[in-house]
Amino acid sequence: AATRREFLNALRAELPGALRRLQQGNIAPVDLAQAAIGPGMAVFSRYSKVVESDGSLMRVRTALQIINQELDAVLAEQEGEFDGDTRWAIAWFDQYGVNEGPYGVAETLSKAKNTSVEGMVEAGIVVARGGKVRLLRRDELPADWDPGRDRRVTVWEVAQQLVHALDQHGESGAAALLARLGGEGEITRDLAYRLYTTCERKGWAQEALAYNSLVVSWPEIRRLAAEAQRGGAVQGRMEM
Repeated sequence: AATRREFLNALRAELPGALRRLQQGNIAPVDLAQAAIGPGMAVFSRYSKVVESDGSLMRVRTALQIINQELDAVLAEQEGEFDGDTRWAIAWFDQYGVNEGPYGVAETLSKAKNTSVEGMVEAGIVVARGGKVRLLRRDELPADWDPGRDRRVTVWEVAQQLVHALDQHGESGAAALLARLGGEGEITRDLAYRLYTTCERKGWAQEALAYNSLVVSWPEIRRLAAEAQRGGAVQGRMEM
């Protein structure tokens, strides 16, 4: 038998690794919550019973709710690998989507994320005017964006550019951009998982589909990008 606290501790010890393995296996974001139930219930089933603080037995439905809460917590913890601008954008997107919000709120949040509104305007991910701030929509991003010349590349902007390229030009278009990003692009997939979860919770079906599509297409995008990089290296040697 185990207490609720012991069950929680075991989940927190094992779920992050299980989730990372699922992501590395490129599971679609739409299937992630369902797939995470398996490792979570394996922990629950390990005990003959789990006892609540009032002495009653924990029900399976309660265990499932706890597993889903812990899944959200693990995804939120993965934000630590992102830059400050991106962490700000995630928090802002959670609250406002791509709608306007008060400048004061944006500035306070930016201090908590170790960035600034002015810096994010310079980075090209927000617009600030008239006391309001909002994230740029994908159709407002520069079509000629060159990550090699961008002095402040953010994971957020990379993700939006890749989603836009995939939507407008298919996997080959997204791959051409990924090839120019080098290693910077890989972390984008983690952000897509995080943003899909937000969109699903908010009922933003179209946005959820966009991030799900990026993850589902990722293996092919990565393969095409690697081909393009090899081709570029060969071309460079020939020109020498």
